[in-house]
Amino acid sequence: MKKKLMTLGISAAVLSTSMMQLTACQESQRENPLLQESTLPFGAPDFSKIKSSDYLPAFETAIQQTKDEIAQIIENKDSATFENTILAFEESGKTLDRVTRTFFALVEAEKTPEIGETEKKVTPMLTDLENEISFNKTLFERIKQVYEREHDSLQGEDKKLLEEIYKDFVIKGALLPDDKMARMKEINLRISDLQLKWGEMLPDATNDAVVWVDSKEKLAGLSEVDIAQCAKDAESRGKKAPYAIVIVNTTQQAPLASLDNRELRKKVYEASIHRADGTGKYNTFPIVVEIAKLRAEQAELMGYPNYASYSLEKTMAKTPENVYDFLMNLIKAYVPKADAETKAIEDFARKTQGAEFQLQAYDYFYYSAKMKKELLDISEDEVKPYFNVDSVLINGVFYAANRAYGLTFKERTDIPTYHPDMKTFEVIDKDGQSKALFYCDYFRRPTKRGGAWMDGFQKQSRQRQQLPIIFNVCNYANAASKQEQSDARISSAEREQGRPEVKAPEGQPSLLTWDEVTTMFHEFGHALHGILSDCQYNKLSGTSVARDFVEMPSQFNESFAAIPEVFDHYARHYKTGEPMLAELKDRMLKSINFQPCYALGENLAATCVDLAWHMLASKDIPTADKAMEFETESLRKVGLLNPFIPIPPRYHTSYFNHVWGGGYAAGYYSYLWTEVLADNIADVFAKRGALAPETGQDFCDKILSRGNTGDLMQMFTDFTGMKTPDASSLLRARGL
Repeated sequence: MKKKLMTLGISAAVLSTSMMQLTACQESQRENPLLQESTLPFGAPDFSKIKSSDYLPAFETAIQQTKDEIAQIIENKDSATFENTILAFEESGKTLDRVTRTFFALVEAEKTPEIGETEKKVTPMLTDLENEISFNKTLFERIKQVYEREHDSLQGEDKKLLEEIYKDFVIKGALLPDDKMARMKEINLRISDLQLKWGEMLPDATNDAVVWVDSKEKLAGLSEVDIAQCAKDAESRGKKAPYAIVIVNTTQQAPLASLDNRELRKKVYEASIHRADGTGKYNTFPIVVEIAKLRAEQAELMGYPNYASYSLEKTMAKTPENVYDFLMNLIKAYVPKADAETKAIEDFARKTQGAEFQLQAYDYFYYSAKMKKELLDISEDEVKPYFNVDSVLINGVFYAANRAYGLTFKERTDIPTYHPDMKTFEVIDKDGQSKALFYCDYFRRPTKRGGAWMDGFQKQSRQRQQLPIIFNVCNYANAASKQEQSDARISSAEREQGRPEVKAPEGQPSLLTWDEVTTMFHEFGHALHGILSDCQYNKLSGTSVARDFVEMPSQFNESFAAIPEVFDHYARHYKTGEPMLAELKDRMLKSINFQPCYALGENLAATCVDLAWHMLASKDIPTADKAMEFETESLRKVGLLNPFIPIPPRYHTSYFNHVWGGGYAAGYYSYLWTEVLADNIADVFAKRGALAPETGQDFCDKILSRGNTGDLMQMFTDFTGMKTPDASSLLRARGL
């Protein structure tokens, strides 16, 4: 019997081994879906087939393909021409572009441990490739020859493509002598490594900064929906306590407007500002100062006094001096108003807290909300039931795009996504033609970084016969699970009548604040810039514009949120589907610019912090232990460090992802700069008819469809008729 059992055991082991070998063989013979043309509509990535293990081999193959394509350009014995050099360069790396766009969408929004490990391996590979291409002297010599011979004879997008490719090589250091070029390569690799470390540390620091709450009583002031969300967040993070307040990316946290418990408000605020400054187990300052020093050295290698001067050359602003002039004019108008606003809030608080009460940053939202309630009889909890996430999207964002641009949106449930929370829509133009795919991924989860953004799996290009595949990502609280949402769907007939798509499961709807409503409109403005693109070349299409122009379409699109016709269409009660009563709507819209100084002040402060770091020479970069001191001093110098105005930067240095992890170094001013452009454009829409199709078509024709195919200021002038932007419109629009 024992011998028989042993035989069976050996047979089972042999069978198991054979099955493993068969599986491995099948896996090795399997075609990598990332390296194949997708058979899905628009060429969308097929996430039903893609495995995490596919990305690394796909990158290895795609990088080698790109090298081979570049080698063909270099080895061409014919004289360099636009066709055999510029156009060939534009068309190189298509497979790598597809793999990169798909992979880094997951790095940002669904970063599993396996994706994170692959990122560590892939990032230096991509930096090496970029260095190899950017500093290839033979390649640049061919590009330079075309620029010198054909620039004056080329027209339109061909000429613009040549200019952009040539300037890109020059600004990256193609004209540097060998020793400086070698150092630039080293710097690029090191910055890439540091940004990878930043991208690992900051999400971990933010997730770790969660504030645990041991009783419901301490959450007094929050709505039942918000308390339920705190319970759900605690559950998803290990339930160290019954409730958890999750820290999001910005300095201020939404619960601070409602929490009655001042000590808990303080704890939440301090968890936010100290998430990554070394007071806990995370400290990003060593990364920050090294990146800042390396950027300053890059600028010096290129002959610039600082990184801001180097970085701003290709923007609308052109120089840091122009940016500072713009900012100081705003600061001059802002400070006395901020003084008055803060004093009014503190005086209001002292009516209940006593004459000695001193307003702190963690009190600002709380007493401002109470003051708004008393003066305007309005509160966030009163209006949130009218901002169901799906109604805002379908009856608001999509409705405005339909009225202004003639677009319609058809949900596609047949296209796989990287997460069950995502939805996919086919975008159809006014002539009934498919225009784009649009994905939205709105709910927060631990695998997603903080913030909100737009990107694409594929850009529009007539040359490549590509239609755009665009996505928006946000971090809204999601009280309803995917299954609950599925169970709560209503019929298309009901939706056409203006009903929200999702009913509240067990009294826990996914409701938005007004700020989150405008964020959805904002990110969709970026999406429209990609969706409505109509350009020949991939490099020039969609949002491929200067960063102090790219935020204009998004900030302008926010204006649709408050247009009465649009507002009435989406602001519907999540239970009844009834529109917001006129009296409540009037109070709500009047409250939008109630005490506006905080929002402007936090943006001004963050902008000045960004510029301060990037105006330094490499020898002047402070050490990590002096980084916070440097930030404080930089705010004092521009008049934004007033102890009587507790308005901190929207992002402190230690968690300023736009600057250290994103592409906004010396460029965060863009949000205010483009807000001026957006306000000027909104004024034009208001004069011509905010939802008039002919106005939307004109805006599309002159700006949204054109990408980076022309002079950006001229595009602005062509649409508005204004030679220069009117900065006073920003203060007017903000109620200042």
